[in-house]
Parts: sequence; C-alpha cells; structure tokens
Amino acid sequence: MANKIAYILSRFPKVSETFILREIIALENKGLEIELYPLILEKQAVVHPEAKPWLEKLRYFPWMSVDVFRANIRSFTRAPFRYLQLWGSTMLGNGSNFKFLARAFLIFPKAVRMAEEMQKQGIQHIHAHFATHPTLTAWIIHNLTGISYSVTVHAHDIFVTQTMLKTKLEKASFIISISEFNKHFLAEYISKETEENIKIVHCGIDLAMYAEKSHLPLDEKMYIKSIGSLEDYKGMSYLIEACALLAERDIPFECEIIGEGDKRASLEALIKKHSLEDVVSLAGAKTQNEVAEALAKANCYVQPSIITESGKMEGIPVSIMEALGSGLPVIASDISGISELIHPDETGYLVSEKSPSKLANTLFHIFQQPKEALQLAKNGQKLVAQEYNLDINSSRVALLFESFLNQ
Repeated sequence: MANKIAYILSRFPKVSETFILREIIALENKGLEIELYPLILEKQAVVHPEAKPWLEKLRYFPWMSVDVFRANIRSFTRAPFRYLQLWGSTMLGNGSNFKFLARAFLIFPKAVRMAEEMQKQGIQHIHAHFATHPTLTAWIIHNLTGISYSVTVHAHDIFVTQTMLKTKLEKASFIISISEFNKHFLAEYISKETEENIKIVHCGIDLAMYAEKSHLPLDEKMYIKSIGSLEDYKGMSYLIEACALLAERDIPFECEIIGEGDKRASLEALIKKHSLEDVVSLAGAKTQNEVAEALAKANCYVQPSIITESGKMEGIPVSIMEALGSGLPVIASDISGISELIHPDETGYLVSEKSPSKLANTLFHIFQQPKEALQLAKNGQKLVAQEYNLDINSSRVALLFESFLNQ
C-alpha cells in the first residue's frame, strides 16, 4: 500500500511555483499517494497544463462555511480544553506580528476542518512547502491529530520574519532546505541541534526539457532572457537600467522578461523612460513548456535579484537551473544561496546586487568573450545534471518520507 502524504501549499495553482508542481508529480510517479491541501485556490490567467488534473482532486476548504463551522464545533465538543488551548497558543504565538495574527485567525478554523478530512482520508504524514502559513496549518493539525509533519523552507519564508518559526520547526519530523545557506541560517537561529534534522534537497528540473536546444550565436547580437515574477525582490528594474547602459554602448541586443506581477506598470514606465520599447519587452507569465521554448531562443540569461528592505530574497531560483540546463551563460546576483549554483568563473558570473553598471559590464564581457561564456555554460549544465536533477532529488524526498514512516 502506498504511503499517503498530504501536501499543504499557500496557493494552487501558482504559475511561478513550478518546483512544487514538478515535485508532487515526480513523487506520485514514484508510487506515493499525494493529496493537495491549498490554503488559497488561485485564479490565474496562465495555468500549467500539468496542474489542471490536480485541480479536479485537491482538498480545498473556504476560510469559513457551514461545513468548516461544524467541524470546529465537533472538535470543540470532543475536547474543549485542547481546542481552546491550541487556539490560544496559535494566537499568542503570532501576536507579535499583526499580519500573521490576522492570518492565523483565518487559518485556524480551516486547519481544524483539514485535520478532520486528513483523518478521514487516512493521511500518514503532512508536508508543508514554506515555513509560514502552510507550516502553521501543519502544526495545528499535528496538535489536533498527532499526524506527523515535515517542512520545506525556501527563502523569504524564513528570512523576512521569524514569527513562531522556532515553535513550528522544532515540532517537525524533519526539515528540507533547498540550500546550505538556509540550513546555516536555521541552525544559527533555532539551535545547533536542529541542524541534524535539516536535510539538503535542491529543487530540480527535468533536463530533457531544456538540454537539446540550439542557440543563436552570441557574438552577433545578445538575446537576453530573465524569468521571475514582477516583484521588487526579483530586481528587474536593475536589468532594465543595465539594458539602457548597453544601448548607450551600441551593443546589439534584445531583452525579454518573462513573468507577471504588481510592478508591471512601473517597469513599463522605466522602459519608456529609457526609450527601450524596441529592445526590452515584458512577456507576461508563461507555462513551463513556453519557458523552455523561450530559453531556446536566447543566448544569455540574467537573474538580477535583490534583498529588499524587509529581507525578502531568493533561495536558489529554479529559473537559473532552467537557464543552465538550456546551456545558457548566466549572470546572477551574489545573494543567498545563488553562489551554490553559480560558481564564479566556473559555472557562471556573479555580480553585486542592485548594480546596473556591473550587470552591463558583465553582459558586455560575455559579448566580447563568447567562447569563455559558453564554456562556463557547459560547466553549469553539468552541475545542474548532477545536483539539480528532478528525478534524483524527488527520489531523495520520497526516501525521506518512506524512511520516516517505516521507522
């Protein structure tokens, strides 16, 4: 009989979280039975075709309904002291952060209903992606039912705020970190003992989607791609500023930014300010197959990510893995765990964050030294095949689940 795992997600389907979609599909292909429990049912213009079958079978509950209300009444009636104590602990634990407190107030009744459903479905273990609200939900369910849970930590879910972080992670059966950078941060913040409970498992890609692409010559014209939601921490404004500097040097180029978000209007205004409308475009969100096709039409990739004032930052962007998997030279900001993938002058180029001039200078260097850039790209492609392989890394996740459940 297959092990039955519940995945708790913040939102589903979310076009920018292909790494989670790929993981659950790979785990199901390896024989695990996965049930999805999203906190929010996302409505997006672009949905990966691979996500559509999951929409038909996910377990989604509204923030409040007659069904949710009755589940909470049943839980309170069975064990009123436990219910009230857990509610109090949840509110107290999030009391230092008003935003988290408000969300905890909404999450608690939903988590009670999820707990009831998981028991009914025979869920053996819960896995939460992101250490914020999904992990809070798993923690509540664990305290109600005893069902064990684990967590994958990514980036801003641990860096921006640590509200109730220690409490949630100390109860986890194990913690998956997508980078060494995250692991060291948690070990310092929580305890050295916690470090033994943290397992490094990188996100991964299916290299077959990208590896067999041919690219345009690099020394004639630069075809630059960048992928990421149009939010501050992705740093797309710095890439646009770098493109303005390239234009001043009369370097032939086109730059396409793939992704959607709140900063579209301001980025469009920046493109217009520098009169770059003919060479810089915002392509909107794309499916993973469309992304692979877009990368095949590039000969250079830039990830201009930054650390925002709130501390929001990348983990190790999957888009860099996709670019390297496509055989593209990559320029990325030297922040968080990115240096674990982009080794300077070995698998790509690292530059200081928030520096359009350094981005432009490195792009110019790549244009002048195409052979060097392509050799680094080949090295990066080998590294992705070895350490960021979806099949290998999903097997590691599956083994963690099975080892724990078989103890």
